[in-house]
Amino acid sequence: MTGPASVAQRPDGRRLSASARPGGGAWGLWLAQTRAEFASSLRAPDFVIGVVAIPVMLFLMFGPPNARWSLPEGTRISAMMMPGFGAFGILSLVLFAFGVEIAQERGKGWLRLMRATPAPAWVYLGGKLAMSVLYAAVTLVVLFAVAAAFAQVRLSPQQWLQVGGVLLAGGVALAPIGFALGFLARPRAASTIGNLVFLPLSFASGFFFPLSQLPPFLRDLAPYLPTYHYGRLIWSSFAPAADITAYTGIEPVGALASVAWLVGTFVVFSLLSVWAYRRDRRRDEG
Repeated sequence: MTGPASVAQRPDGRRLSASARPGGGAWGLWLAQTRAEFASSLRAPDFVIGVVAIPVMLFLMFGPPNARWSLPEGTRISAMMMPGFGAFGILSLVLFAFGVEIAQERGKGWLRLMRATPAPAWVYLGGKLAMSVLYAAVTLVVLFAVAAAFAQVRLSPQQWLQVGGVLLAGGVALAPIGFALGFLARPRAASTIGNLVFLPLSFASGFFFPLSQLPPFLRDLAPYLPTYHYGRLIWSSFAPAADITAYTGIEPVGALASVAWLVGTFVVFSLLSVWAYRRDRRRDEG
C-alpha cells in the first residue's frame, strides 16, 4: 500500500513527516535563534529594564544640570554628555549580553548542545547580536527623547540620525570584544572580568565625565583605547572639532584614524573569538 498523499518526499526519495515544513536554510535558523533570544530576554524583565533604564537614569543625573553650559563653538555640555551615556549603555550590552551571558551558557553546557544541532556557530552569535542591536536602538530612542525634553539638546533630524547610526555601528564593531570574553573567561569569573574591562573603558574614554576633568594618566591612556575613538566618532557626527577638543582636552586625531582603530579592534577580536571558540569546541570533543 502506498502512504497518504499528504506525506511529502525528499529529492532522494525519503519520506518526510506530514507536518514537515521548509526550514529556510541557515538564515531561517538565524531568525529562529533571534526569536528565541528575544523570548528569553523578555522572560527576564529586570534585564530589559536595566539595559534601557540605567543609561537614561545616569544621564538624568548629570545631563540636565550641565545644560546651561556651552563650549566655545556653542555646543551644550549636555549634548556632549548624551552620546557618552549612550555609548556606555551599548558597551554594557557588548560585554554583558555577549561576554558574560555566553560564558554562563558555556558553563551550563548550552553551547555543547548547540554544536549537536545543524546550526552553525554564527547563528548563535548572530541571534545575540540582533537582540542587542534592538535593545541598543530602544535605549537610544529613549535617551534622545529625554535629552531633548530635559537637557536642552537640540540637533537637526540629520544629526540625530548620524549620532544614532554611529553609536550602533560602533557597537557592532566592538561586539567581538564580548565574544572573546565569552569564550575565554571561565563562567564563574566572567562577570568580574567583564566589570574589570567595562569600568576602565567607560571612564578612561570620557563617557561619564569629560577627559579634561580626569587625572592626567587617564588622558594619556585614552587615545590607545578603541572606546575613546568610538566616542570621538560619535561627537564628530554633530559637534565642531574645536568643541570636541575643549570637551575632551585632547587634540583630534582625525576620523580616519578613529575608524581604523575600530576596524582593527573588530578584526583582532574577531580572530581571537574564532580561535577561542575552536579551542572550546576541541575541549568538548576531547
